[in-house]
Order: sequence, then C-alpha cells, then structure tokens
Amino acid sequence: MHKLLPPVVCAIGAFLAPAGCAFAQDQAEHTRQIEAVVEAFRTSIIEKDKPKFTALLFSENIPWTAVLEQETLDRERRKKPQAKRVFADASEGPIGFIDSIVQEKDRQEEKFDNVRIETDGSIASVWFDYSYHSGEKKTNWGKEAWQLVRTDDGWKISSVIWSMAY
Repeated sequence: MHKLLPPVVCAIGAFLAPAGCAFAQDQAEHTRQIEAVVEAFRTSIIEKDKPKFTALLFSENIPWTAVLEQETLDRERRKKPQAKRVFADASEGPIGFIDSIVQEKDRQEEKFDNVRIETDGSIASVWFDYSYHSGEKKTNWGKEAWQLVRTDDGWKISSVIWSMAY
C-alpha cells in the first residue's frame, strides 16, 4: 500500500496543478484590473473628470457612507451637539462628491496607501489608508473600504465606506 501512495499522489498533483496555476493567473489578472480601478478613481479626482469617475460605479446610487472617528466626533459635538457619527446621505453620494470636486478651484487629490485587495474573481474588497487633499492642505484621513462586482463591462464599485478624521 505504501508503495502505491507516492505515484497516486503525484498523479493527483499533476492533474490539479494546471488548475491551480490557471486560478493563480486569473487572480493576478483580477488584481491588476482592480488596481486599475483604484488608479482611475484617484486620477479622476485629480483630473476632475466626472465621466471617468462615474464609469467606475455600478450605479450612481451606491452606498456611500462616512463614519467620524471618535476624536473628530467629540470635537464636532462640542460645536454642534446633534452632530452624527455616521452619514450616508444619498444626495451627497458619489455624484455629489465628484460634482463638488469638479466645481472646486483648488487641486483635489485622494492619496491611497497600504492598498489590500481580496477577490474570488466575481466580487472583491479593497481596503486602504487614505488622505484627502485640497490644494496643499490635507483635509481628512482614515481608512476606506470598497466592495466591487465584476460585470460584463469590467469591475465596478458597488459600495464605499470610510472612517474620517480631521
């Protein structure tokens, strides 16, 4: 019995190895495609390019939710006691976001660090540290997470959530 085990294991491994290699290649390709979405998002802000930005979205009404970090919330509540920790106003969603950028005179940029991507080839999560800059000033920062779906037209952002400090 033990003499048959190595050949059987090798045969099974030889059968499964091409599938494993194909999966790894697909994963690498999906990751590259998602990285391209992240870069297009970043450059659409710098370029104030609304069509480029909106093309990245699954729909114009995706969940778009900010959560104030505790220290920022405490500071806001000292000025305005009814300040909310979480805001997810559809009117201020991704379209309101890009419209405000396009109208702004100063250069706008969102910087991404420590980007992490998880995908199975159909859905994906992107998680990163961000900082937002208006002109030369860093206006807010925190963590940001996106959910993406792979459509017939490529990867699209289906939700955005971020923590915010300022």
